[in-house]
Parts: sequence; structure tokens; C-alpha cells
Amino acid sequence: MKNIEALVLNTNIKLTSARVAILEIFAKSTKPLSYEDIKENLLMDKATFYRNISKFEEENIVNSFESNDKKRYFEIKKNAHSHFVCSTCSKIECLSEKSNISLPGYKIENVIIKGICQSCMKEIND
Repeated sequence: MKNIEALVLNTNIKLTSARVAILEIFAKSTKPLSYEDIKENLLMDKATFYRNISKFEEENIVNSFESNDKKRYFEIKKNAHSHFVCSTCSKIECLSEKSNISLPGYKIENVIIKGICQSCMKEIND
């Protein structure tokens, strides 16, 4: 709970039980999650989930992006990093390698790299 409280420190967010539940799930995850990934673990409807996610995004607590499967994925905003999305199986991985992409006058917060993951490449080559 202390980690969750630290996330909302200096924001305009009041910690409700629904918000704590969402943030705890994201805090424990090692990859971005969609609503479909976590709906079984939530005691709230879809509208409540998205209303809270919207507030988290406004307050810069959560990042989101759309993947190949047209689902929106969310994660707690930590240090900026890239994501790899497999165009074959739609698996999403957080990349620890530092991206050297820069654009003068822009602040890059998220880079999505699409291609074929190692597992799918292995199947193709077998």
C-alpha cells in the first residue's frame, strides 16, 4: 500500500478502493496489461475502470498504448522505455535496452517496436 500511496503523492487523486485495486495490479505486473487481462481480478465494471485509468493518465501515473490486437494496454509510468509488439502473436515485451531515438524539439516518452518475437521466429525456422 505504501508504494501505491507514493504513486499518487503530489497528485490530485484521492485513493479509493477501486483505484488502489487497479494500481496494485499494475504495480505487480512486469508488462503492460489490458482491461481484458485483469477484469477477472477487479470488482468494478468496465466504465469505472476506464474512468479511473483516464484520471491516472491525466496525473501522469499511467502510460497507455494501442497494440496490434486493437486493445489499449496500460502500465505504471516509470522510467521511459520501449516496447516490442510481435506482429504474429501480439505478445508485448518491455525492453530494457535504451533506445537511442531522438527528435530535436521533442520529448520521447514511449517507443513501440513491431516485429516477430523470438518464439515466433523459432516456429518459422523449424
